[in-house]
This record gives sequence, structure tokens and C-alpha cells, in this order.
Amino acid sequence: MTGGSSGIGLCTAKALRERGCAVYEMSRHDAGTEGICHLQGDVTDEKQVADAVAALMEREGRLDILVNCAGFGISGAVEFTASEDAKSQLDVNFFGTVNADRAVLPIMREAGGGRIVNISSVAAVAHIPFQAFYSASKAAVDSYTCALANEVRPFGVTVTAVQPGDIRTGFTAARKKSAAGDEVYGGRISRSVAGMERDEEKGMSPEKAGAYIARIALKKRVKPCYAVGAWYKFLCLLIKLLPCGVRNRIVGQLYAR
Repeated sequence: MTGGSSGIGLCTAKALRERGCAVYEMSRHDAGTEGICHLQGDVTDEKQVADAVAALMEREGRLDILVNCAGFGISGAVEFTASEDAKSQLDVNFFGTVNADRAVLPIMREAGGGRIVNISSVAAVAHIPFQAFYSASKAAVDSYTCALANEVRPFGVTVTAVQPGDIRTGFTAARKKSAAGDEVYGGRISRSVAGMERDEEKGMSPEKAGAYIARIALKKRVKPCYAVGAWYKFLCLLIKLLPCGVRNRIVGQLYAR
């Protein structure tokens, strides 16, 4: 799995280990979690991802499940977000997922089966103002996952996206925040991000989210997409039912005032 050194990724890795899986996690940072093998690598570097997968195959000879947890968040007004920051957001959250999937698909296809779990976000469907590029990266993961699932289904490979909501992890503190232009936007940038961070700090425990993702990874059959938790399942259903204009006004009232 990618991004398994902290947060939801680490909790998912532990949950899979507890269910009897041999777990390998790939991340940029050294990790020393008992019972979980660490592989050094950056998801934005295709060669590093390929090398990590090759090292796993040399040791185990098989790869049954990939969970893509690597990711980070940026916040700020679209108008004032540097292009390099926006591209980095998509490079890690979306293309990092693509790189990992590409590395394992030939193995799973030749084996006649496998499971890929791409971690998305409720932000993929509830598009958050002042976190536009994060929302876009996760919406891309959702669309890509659904398309990929149909491409590889004949080979016995199943692909699904999991959408966590607010989770209490170091993701909040690690977010790359920019308040550039806040005076132009009447303080709405800082108010929006502060409100989102309060929600995250009161959110679900990463252990609960990790246990849920592990269950999805091990299910016999999966749907294209899952939201984590009863509230977010209801929210995602409501968003699908509401007209787009109504939905966007509600999100704007919550996070863009």
C-alpha cells in the first residue's frame, strides 16, 4: 500500500495485518511499524514505484491487494494558488494513484485477479471552496476508478474508491495553507479553512476509518465507490439527489461565507 506510514494509511495497514495479511507499505519516510514491511518510494516517481513493487514480488511472489492512501491537501483561493502547488496536488493525489495502479496491474492481470482500493474523499462530491484543487484531485480519482474498474473487470481485477470524510489525523496539520488574497475575499479564505479544520479535529478516528478500508479491501465483491460512515453515506446520497445548483449553494453556505 502507499502512504502507509501515518494517518489513515497506517491504520489501514495495521488492520490488514491484524486480519492475517502480509503488509508492505511504500512511503517517502522511514517507517518502523512492527509486522509491516517498509519500502522507500515516492508515488510521483514511476521508477521508484516500479522498483518497490519489484522488491515486494521478489520477496513474496504475489500481490493480491493495493491500497492507495498517499496524499496531501492544499488550501487557498484558486486565483492566488501558484500553478506549481496546484500541479503538485494533482501529481500526488491523482497521478500517484495512477502510477501505483499501473505498476501492479500487469501482475494482477496475469494472476487472474486482484483488488485495488483508491482512497478518495467526500470532497470529490461535495466540492469545497478554497480547497478546489484538493476536491478536483479526489473527483479525478473517483472518475478514473470507475473507468478503470470496467477496463480490468474481465481479468478478475476489481477496483473501488473509498471516500472518507472528516478524520482526526495529522493530515490537518500537514495541509499546505495559503491565505494569499484573504483581504480581497473578505476573510472568507481563513474562515473556510478554519471551519474545515474544526470539523476534521472532531471527526472519525483514523483507526475506525482504517478498519473500514481494510474490510473493503478484503470483500469478495465491491461496488465502485464507498463512503466511510453512516453520515457520509447519507450525505453522498443526498448530494446525488439534489439539483447541482441547490447542492452548491448549501456547500457555499457552509464553507464560503
